[in-house]
Amino acid sequence: MKISVFWFRRDLRLNDNTALNHALRSGLPVLPLFIFDENILEELPPDDARVTFIYERLREINRQLEKHGSALLIKKGDPVRIWQQLASEYEIGGVYLNRDYEPYAVVRDGKVRTLLQQSGIKLHDFKDQVIFERDEIVAANGKPYTIFTPYKKKWLTVFSPPGVTNPGSSFYRNFLPGGRPFPTISEIGFKTSRIPVKEYDLSGLDRYADTRDLPGEDATTFLGPHLRFGTISIRQVINRLKPNHDVFLGELIWREFFMQILFHFPDAIEHNFKRRFDGIIWRNNEEEFDTWCRGETGYPLVDAGMRQLHATGYMHNRVRMVAASFLCKHLLVDWRWGEGYFAGKLLDYELSSNNGNWQWAAGSGCDAAPYFRIFNPSAQQKKFDNRLVYVKRWIPDYDPASYFEPVVEHNYARERAIKVYRTGMHEN
Repeated sequence: MKISVFWFRRDLRLNDNTALNHALRSGLPVLPLFIFDENILEELPPDDARVTFIYERLREINRQLEKHGSALLIKKGDPVRIWQQLASEYEIGGVYLNRDYEPYAVVRDGKVRTLLQQSGIKLHDFKDQVIFERDEIVAANGKPYTIFTPYKKKWLTVFSPPGVTNPGSSFYRNFLPGGRPFPTISEIGFKTSRIPVKEYDLSGLDRYADTRDLPGEDATTFLGPHLRFGTISIRQVINRLKPNHDVFLGELIWREFFMQILFHFPDAIEHNFKRRFDGIIWRNNEEEFDTWCRGETGYPLVDAGMRQLHATGYMHNRVRMVAASFLCKHLLVDWRWGEGYFAGKLLDYELSSNNGNWQWAAGSGCDAAPYFRIFNPSAQQKKFDNRLVYVKRWIPDYDPASYFEPVVEHNYARERAIKVYRTGMHEN
């Protein structure tokens, strides 16, 4: 029997799933597939919370499918080899997937497309995780924007409310029937993490503009992991926004801005976006880096942020900026060290946003903070956590009289950073 295959990736939902909807309209029974990509998994610890989150979401999707006589097909391994096997095991009329823009994914999907073409199978890919992609928001000369404000202005000019597709009564009838074994998490080579991924909460968006910089308010939407893995679509989110949610909408536009930056400038993964910063000589003191990682820098706001990260896989956005700036400019540790550390810890880790925000903090990225703008972590604490609500939440025994001595004095560090940046920068 000829079938269509829908490949779940970072779109772990049945509702408003673009490629899935196209697959279900193909006229062929649809086999839903997920591949645990060993090229990604081999870099993760066995109790990685993001793998647990993915596994639990897949299990919930599978439960829904089982109610209607179908089931997911779960595979683990190298995706290209797995597709070789699938092409020989099934008579596949077409493969459907939503596009991914990260450099590894682009290369992987290109290999899969070539393999399928050799077998006479067409791969159908669709835009799903963004409102605008690739070359849809570009400057008048056709080149991608590298400054956020004109990108945002163009984005808003072109934008119109997106449609949302919800399954009809016949939705599940188009899935390939049959039971397929669902593996345990240990069979995938992992174990359940102790760190849960919180459900997103958009109920506080009316206050978002006023509370977003106050870590003690705990007003975070926790939407990041859900957008990252697609348990809710960007269209569903935007359709819930009101006119007074423009500040939050701006954050969603930043997400798409960084995605298109990484798509057009993939070298930014390993290199400074502004190459004139390549001459900076980082101190890269491993002992000081470890002090930062442990949350023992002597600056309570920085330390509380790192401890929140370790305990929950989250860090408040304002605190992320302060902690990142501290590492790059106070300690003169290469932003790539911090970017890699966050990549291993953040539940909402998104390569493009993580890279873009770290380079923003370091001053070396597109539309970045000027190199001479250096956050004073003590002043940031007084401004945004004056009553120490956030600090004491993550450092319960905090006592100014007995706390760690600062690893470096602020004014000294500031002058040192400016000197090093000025000395290391070149014009081109």
